[in-house]
Amino acid sequence: MEKKHIISLGGELASGKGTVSKILMERLNYSVYRNGDYFRKLAKESGMDVTSFNEYVKGHPEIDRQIENSASEYAKEHDNFIIDARLGWYAVPQSFKVYLKVDINVAAKRVHEDDTRITEIKFATIEEQKADIEKRYKLENERYWELYGVKKEDESNYDLVLDTTNRTPNQVADIIEEEYKKWLEK
Repeated sequence: MEKKHIISLGGELASGKGTVSKILMERLNYSVYRNGDYFRKLAKESGMDVTSFNEYVKGHPEIDRQIENSASEYAKEHDNFIIDARLGWYAVPQSFKVYLKVDINVAAKRVHEDDTRITEIKFATIEEQKADIEKRYKLENERYWELYGVKKEDESNYDLVLDTTNRTPNQVADIIEEEYKKWLEK
């Protein structure tokens, strides 16, 4: 399979995908394609928060297919970009596939304390935030398995798996950039 100059950046909620993709975009002079932005836009247009929309989409698989197909179609016409998407690796298999992991307690704290996450529900406690993240994670896994027969956390799907729990976004970007360059040279 021919490699493309595309990094697909997937991972768990609050693992740093958005922040790291911005850093890599600047360093590599790449653009970013975000499936999550499209998903959030559809949720907002439907008058739902992202967790409720996740539940809704489970009964409307055509929406999931539309979202994943958009990344695949974009990759046919473009190069030199980063896909920030849970199933970017699946939609664009010729990309450098990265999965970011994070401890659930750290993820809940990140979401709870990040005021820039305007599309996320802010719960009263970190424990409630954690329960919401776990619910979304479960809903996504069920949908992806039913629709595509894949598990997004299956590490064999990726060229690189990183735990971001105790790393800064710049440290994560450093590792991805270094491994991506090695991958391109192989």
